[in-house]
Amino acid sequence: MPEVWLRGPVDGVPALLQPVAHALLQAREDVTALVAGLPAARLWDRPGGAASAGFHLQHLAGVLDRMLTYARGEPLSDAQFAALRAEGVPDDTLSPASLLAAFSDRIDAALAQLRATDPATLAEARPVGRKALPSTVIGTLVHAAEHTQRHVGQLLVTVRVVSG
Repeated sequence: MPEVWLRGPVDGVPALLQPVAHALLQAREDVTALVAGLPAARLWDRPGGAASAGFHLQHLAGVLDRMLTYARGEPLSDAQFAALRAEGVPDDTLSPASLLAAFSDRIDAALAQLRATDPATLAEARPVGRKALPSTVIGTLVHAAEHTQRHVGQLLVTVRVVSG
């Protein structure tokens, strides 16, 4: 099967946001395949001091949640800050499958938000972070996809190393 971006448009997503949707859907497929080979006992291993697979899986879901919030022009909630602080903290109650499910749910939420985004708003200003750094609706959405892809690559290497 060809990569997602070669399968045609994602239903309901505005044309300018198709690359974001394609990148997120590709990330979900790639992470799903990676997690299938990840032993639960290796979830929190930090080979060579690098971030664990557990961190990357948590961060994938977390950064999407945060970037979607900024794209809507909303501040982060206390729960989002707590989730950010918990990223990478070993938690034996979490499994690769549960972290994959959380990430997949965030992809679904992102796609719903992309579908609901009026293309006329893409250039609207959006403050990001506690310092309210300047961005735009499209800037936050593209960064969400780009940052997701970056961590998928890091997850790939980590899973390969810890899986032997």
